[in-house]
Amino acid sequence: MAKRRKVGNLLALHVLTTLYQRPMHPYEIAAEMRGHGKEQDLKIQWGSLYTVVGNLEKHGFIEAAGTTREGRRPERTVYSITEAGRAEAVDWVRDLVGEPEREYPKLRAALSVLGVLPPDEAVGLLRERAEILTRRIADEEAAIASYAETVPRLFTVEVEFGLALLRAEADWVRGLVTEIEQGTLSGVELWRAGHERLASGPSQDGRREQ
Repeated sequence: MAKRRKVGNLLALHVLTTLYQRPMHPYEIAAEMRGHGKEQDLKIQWGSLYTVVGNLEKHGFIEAAGTTREGRRPERTVYSITEAGRAEAVDWVRDLVGEPEREYPKLRAALSVLGVLPPDEAVGLLRERAEILTRRIADEEAAIASYAETVPRLFTVEVEFGLALLRAEADWVRGLVTEIEQGTLSGVELWRAGHERLASGPSQDGRREQ
């Protein structure tokens, strides 16, 4: 089981690893993370960055290393990572890489109640999703190809992982569409019949068919 972290926001992990490079103030940290496309790797609430930085300092993972001023702007505190922060980052990455955790994607939640949609509508929406995924796959493949010319693969494996997930999802969605259309999905006839009864409306005596 993954450990309970003193600062559990994944943004904190990326702040720590960004400070591996050199001491920075929070604005520089954000700029560095944006420059590396970190918002593609995790959901970031940029407004919480200063709170995360404050919590990391509170628990001794980073420390103030001085201040800097640019022009007439207010002074900014520059932070550096501590030995405790380095140890926390390493341990956290070990945890995340080595121990799979249950994730709850929105599609899984939607599929658990897919029956509220008529089968034909579900098929249409799943086809749309597969088309969008196909376009995203093409974009990711192009991005990886462009990175390969200048960036060592070590620094793009997270993009490869995302691409693998997109491909797997697209293949699975297309397979589900085929099963629904061909009637080979167990329960699909009950699903279809249920919506046909709802569409037929009340029976002649004013009651819906049971």
